[in-house]
Amino acid sequence: MNIQIFGKTKCFDTKKAQRHFKERRVKFQFVDLSKFNMSKGELRSVKTALKCKAEDLLDPKAKSDDAAMLRYLVSEDAKDEKLLEDGSLLRTPIVRNGKKATVGYCPEIWKEWENE
Repeated sequence: MNIQIFGKTKCFDTKKAQRHFKERRVKFQFVDLSKFNMSKGELRSVKTALKCKAEDLLDPKAKSDDAAMLRYLVSEDAKDEKLLEDGSLLRTPIVRNGKKATVGYCPEIWKEWENE
């Protein structure tokens, strides 16, 4: 397994995701979205794996003006750019395993990955 966890250090679900993999002795790379943004390729990979749109990755608790504006942007590329500019808009944790991905706390799916 090649696990990447994109999250925020103050996010409870991100901490639970990290603990999930630590308890199973699965190595992972943690990317703090409050310091580093996702790359365009990483965002595209997550959207492809989840078959979702940018709005599906928006944190429902995000209160900034950018979160409100994202909903009104017309093109998907413009929405992606807004998410790439401000990682705090993303729902976390985003966990990638190769070409597979999850958003939010999903231990059932992560256990399936371990059994593959």
